[in-house]
Amino acid sequence: MQRRGLLKTGVFLGGVTLLDALGSFRASAASRLDPRWEQSIRRGLDYLATTQTTRGQWPNTDPYPTALAALAGIALVCSGSTTTHGPYREQIARCTDYLISKSRPNGLIGDPHADDRYTYGHGFSMLMLSQVLGEEGYGDRRQELIDVLGRAVDFCCNAQTTAGGWGYKSAKDGANYDEGSTTITQVQGLRGCRNAGIPVPSEAIERAKEYIYSCKNADDGGISYSSKQLGTSRPAITAAALAALYNAGDYESKHVPEMLRYARETLHDRLADEGVAFGHWHYTYLYYSQVVYRQGDEQWIAFRDRLYDRIVAEQKDDGSWDAQISPVYISACNLIMLQLDRGLLPIFQR
Repeated sequence: MQRRGLLKTGVFLGGVTLLDALGSFRASAASRLDPRWEQSIRRGLDYLATTQTTRGQWPNTDPYPTALAALAGIALVCSGSTTTHGPYREQIARCTDYLISKSRPNGLIGDPHADDRYTYGHGFSMLMLSQVLGEEGYGDRRQELIDVLGRAVDFCCNAQTTAGGWGYKSAKDGANYDEGSTTITQVQGLRGCRNAGIPVPSEAIERAKEYIYSCKNADDGGISYSSKQLGTSRPAITAAALAALYNAGDYESKHVPEMLRYARETLHDRLADEGVAFGHWHYTYLYYSQVVYRQGDEQWIAFRDRLYDRIVAEQKDDGSWDAQISPVYISACNLIMLQLDRGLLPIFQR
């Protein structure tokens, strides 16, 4: 891509830009972050930076190259770097260009032929690209991002099922099946786009909220895996659903307190318990940490200390973390969590 014409940008929710937020963070970082955490963050970011390919993706991420590239990109952007400024600007620019290259004429960001769960990549890509749009300094890439995200929003809304959720594939592909984890990625992606100035139909968000409500179990307040599989609450899906509702602007509906109570009972005080009876630990706490962070420092600080200490203790010598799916996936999830306290990305701000 040839880059032309610097364009002053920085319109985000509340008029706060990433660089503005970065200045505020640097002023208070010393009083908030343990040096051990900061060192872990740097090592993790350097791991992502040095393992990225020249095309902007990461190796050994099949069958989810788009989703994991977007997650890794989000982790890098959380540091305060943009496509044009900061120590990871080259990696973020390459990741941005890679995700743009995955955009199809119908708006899908991803490859429906190689990835049978392409909505994950689409949602994470909307989120990542919407976070860099506000600070994009090159006019040609900024216009390209606006075009890609506009079509991505249209695809996402058309992919929504009749129940209001999303499945692994678009409902337009005949897959009128929905489940909680993909629904959450779409809601966060849509909210990121809306924050960045991309038009998003309010109807799609409202239908998604109603979908989440319909999956809530009356006995414990937790969320089921799918509207078609009600009855068994999932801690991970409940945490993700809470984060999505916050992104959708729902903090005070009658459902939220019950969901919060369930999440606290199943997740909050069991953070260090290696025997917790659910899978996808990193996915779960990626979202639950966002929920707790938004509760304010009275809830966040003590939880953060335990969360960050556990994450740092599990880091490998090369700066990565390893578990299910891919080291890139786990490292990106952990780095996003470790950098929540910086409050730099609009989608994660209180």
